[in-house]
Amino acid sequence: MGTPVVPKYGSGSLADVVPSIMAGLGVPGMTATLSLPEARKVCLLLVDGLGWEQLRAHPKDAPFLNSLAGDEITAGFPATTATSLTTIGTGVPAGAHGIVGYSFAASDDELINALSWGLHAGGKSVDFRDKYVPEEFQPVTTAFQRATDAGVLVRVATQRGFDGTGLTRAAFRGGEFAGVFGLGDLAMRAVDALHATGRVFCYAYHSELDLLGHVFGPGSTAWRFQLRQVDQLAATIAEELPPDGLLVVTADHGMVAVDDRVDFDDEPRLRSGVRMLGGEPRVRHVYTEAGALADVRAAWAELLGDRAWLVTRDEAIAAGWFGPVVADHARHRIGDLVVAARGESAVVRSKAEPKMAGLTGQHGSLTPADQLIPLLTVTGGR
Repeated sequence: MGTPVVPKYGSGSLADVVPSIMAGLGVPGMTATLSLPEARKVCLLLVDGLGWEQLRAHPKDAPFLNSLAGDEITAGFPATTATSLTTIGTGVPAGAHGIVGYSFAASDDELINALSWGLHAGGKSVDFRDKYVPEEFQPVTTAFQRATDAGVLVRVATQRGFDGTGLTRAAFRGGEFAGVFGLGDLAMRAVDALHATGRVFCYAYHSELDLLGHVFGPGSTAWRFQLRQVDQLAATIAEELPPDGLLVVTADHGMVAVDDRVDFDDEPRLRSGVRMLGGEPRVRHVYTEAGALADVRAAWAELLGDRAWLVTRDEAIAAGWFGPVVADHARHRIGDLVVAARGESAVVRSKAEPKMAGLTGQHGSLTPADQLIPLLTVTGGR
């Protein structure tokens, strides 16, 4: 099943997109490692779950997107929404910003779900914004804040319900929040920003393609019909670009239709020596009891075989999975053992995560289907 697709940090990853855009807008300290057209007004449209392989497999459903200039880049690890959105907002990989997955250790005995900024895997809903203050838990100054400080108009156009959430505060602080109801006003908010005076950066986020991929599977009829709407959204924004405008389209991860599930909750050999299990089905953070790491690794390797890559925290860091630098605040959020699924496999939790366990589409790992995402551009006056 091949070797892992290690993200191309510094030369072709999601962490390079916003710094390259900001460098073109004249924001101090930003480096353009990606070659993008020059512009004074930029809209970055991020389509959640729009993997490169999935996009290229459906040219009739996305004729506009497939006509654009661009190529594939890597999402970063883990290839999951909370991590990738924080990478967009900060311009650095997970090892630097510390949002190292969908769920991970916030302390020695507690997991945080980074999307909800609360408890993970069952129990009552708890708001962690006071306990784990987003601006402290993710301490890197955002690229959005740096651009605002440099005089760029920065707009965050996303779902209204995301205003003030833990993840929004961690990832996108510094931008002007513009809540939207649907595709129409997402396009409107972006176009309105693009026609403001001066330098502009608008981050526009669409989530429903990812949702339908999870429920029905990438490439399903529902997913394809949603892709048609996304294609029209991108075309609408492009049609309204000013002469000095630029539309950049990317994603946070790809997706795999899972057909091989290993159930942690029903497998004693996987649970032995494990004190907490974070992550999600395609990539797991395994936190072990004291002295149990070697035995846990051996047991997981025996049971999973070639269905996953298994590495220790130190091995994952040395291999550059989380980026060239792993900050002190991020290191121990990473599992003692990191398990990245291969093929169409997944490690699910039928009891603790019943909804997630039953989803068709999953993501997070280091396969091409998980990792590869588009980076497409269109300029004003096209």
